[in-house]
Formats: sequence, structure tokens, C-alpha cells
Amino acid sequence: MDEQTLPRPGMTISVRTRQDIVIVDPARFMAAARAAYRDLHPDISQEAAAESVADVYDAVGTLLDRFGRLTADAQEMPIGRGGLLPGQRVPDRPDGLSPAGVLQQIVLNDPMPLQDYGCFLPEDPFALPSDS
Repeated sequence: MDEQTLPRPGMTISVRTRQDIVIVDPARFMAAARAAYRDLHPDISQEAAAESVADVYDAVGTLLDRFGRLTADAQEMPIGRGGLLPGQRVPDRPDGLSPAGVLQQIVLNDPMPLQDYGCFLPEDPFALPSDS
């Protein structure tokens, strides 16, 4: 086992995630996001949910708040061999979304965790440390 990969006090672990989704049905997507908003805020009316979830950013944020991922119920989809062919979409999901791949990268010992930047995040918070 490599000495640098053993856990130790003060070690920083960064997990960078990319989740790609294709909207195949905008109406179902917005309806699913508004339903998720109402799950989070049960006392709100459908009209108020529609006002609060008015665009893609609102919808994505709501689905992430509610489920932690945009397509939390989707099974892992291999990318490349064994996965869907390029351009092939999943057209019949009730949320109108087609999962299009997830990648995660683990980076050890980023010199500063995000918390240490305070209010002033770095220009590119997803950039790898220069020695990686």
C-alpha cells in the first residue's frame, strides 16, 4: 500500500462528480421538479410551485435538494462498452430526463478544501491541484 494513500489526520479528500442528463421532455421535467418542490414544501400550492420553479436552474436545484441527484432512481449506466450507444436516449422516464453518464474522480491532498476559501472561492473550484 502506498504511504500517500493511507488515511491520516489533515488529509483532504476531494470528490469531483460530473452527472450528464439530457432533457427529452421539458414539460415532464418541469412537472417533476415542481412536484419535488411541493414534496419539500407541502403547504405550497401548485401555482406557487410553478412560480418558484420557473426555469432549468430552479428545476435542477429543486431536484438536487429533494433527491441528491437529478435522476436518483436511475441505475448506474456504464459509459462506453456495455452502455447505451452514442446519441441513444431513454425517452420514457416520468421525469422527462435521460441519464447520459456519471463520472467521479477522487483527488487526495488538494492544498485547500473549499471551506478554507471562505466567501471567495477560487476561479475554478473544479481545477485539479497543480501537482496532480
